Amino acid sequence: MAALVVDPVMVSTSGDVLAGPSILSTFLEELLPMADIITPNLKEASALLNGMQLETVDDMRSAARLLHNMGPKNVLVKGGDLPDSSDAVDILYNGHNFYELRSPRIRTRNSHGTGCSLASSIAAEVAKGYPMLSAVKVAKRFVETALDYSKEIDIGNGPQGPFDHLLRLKSHSQACHRQQPFDPSDLFLYAVTDSRMNKRWGRSIIDAVKAAIDGGATIIQLREKDAETKDFMESAKACLRICHLHGVPLLINDRVDVAIACDADGVHVGQSDMPARVARTLLGPEKIIGVSCKTPEQAEQAWVDGADYIGCGGVYPTNTKENNITVGLNGLKTVCMASKLPVVAIGGIGVSNARAVMEICASNLKGVAVVSALFDRECVQTETRKLHEVLLGSNIGST
Repeated sequence: MAALVVDPVMVSTSGDVLAGPSILSTFLEELLPMADIITPNLKEASALLNGMQLETVDDMRSAARLLHNMGPKNVLVKGGDLPDSSDAVDILYNGHNFYELRSPRIRTRNSHGTGCSLASSIAAEVAKGYPMLSAVKVAKRFVETALDYSKEIDIGNGPQGPFDHLLRLKSHSQACHRQQPFDPSDLFLYAVTDSRMNKRWGRSIIDAVKAAIDGGATIIQLREKDAETKDFMESAKACLRICHLHGVPLLINDRVDVAIACDADGVHVGQSDMPARVARTLLGPEKIIGVSCKTPEQAEQAWVDGADYIGCGGVYPTNTKENNITVGLNGLKTVCMASKLPVVAIGGIGVSNARAVMEICASNLKGVAVVSALFDRECVQTETRKLHEVLLGSNIGST
């Protein structure tokens, strides 16, 4: 995939001016209109906007909009130097939506090379074929991780030292780390485990997960309400290894602590659980966050809070949750039409009705999430394979 990433290197993080007026005019007249994304820091964005003061997140949003009007398809205003902010806040704007990307501010003198490394990482991820938002999230997470890893390195006598640009190469030795951005197509057949069902059929969570993957599950969520934390964490680590051997992401239901402890790919939270924005702060921009939603208003809030997808339901009545209000096919379609995020349908879905769910004509409905139809059966692998075949025969399977 061809793309032009422009890092307007004009003012360093330490305040050194690196480009004069002639270079500024070249940026404005030639490079910005050609760029797929530009990545100015606060001082550079101010210089490009004739000295505009940038002191708040709202100022950054205004700057991103003004810079976008100059021609680039995407603008990432980096707020690492934002005054009075405990977080490192970046604003991404694509001409339609703003994305506020937050991560904990890392106190270190070793910040030399962060801007060019971020831009290079974005270019590398876009070259792999990933969408711009995913590329930016992964790049930001890489820089954050590298800064944290190298914050105590003592090299040189100047005001800035380097961070470890080769961190990603070292991390390749960690075979169980997925290191892939969220792909909405992973929602195609979303298997949600249940501890009571596993117990009833005499199988472990590990056996259940392996059988679901062998049958064609494309993403796994561990929903183990009755498990002790220590046992759950150990099982989650084992399941994570199985999932990553097959290229399948693993999410944890509700338990952000377990997700962090086992380095899962993300979490799924309900309306009464930890807010998605808090989960995002704890997990970082690279992890996957899903939110259960029943209304367009909840779907809108999930997008504002930085979720990656929403789970909408229950579509049909289900015995996995008490007093679960159903939304039906019409409610599902209403939420899909209102959502800026990809959607997975959940609740009472199985082989007999999955096709009807997927054929409601909503382009952002990417799959179905299933509990009982897979795990409250004698053979998980067989039931998963049956459902997979049904989904392949629906509209989503032919697009």
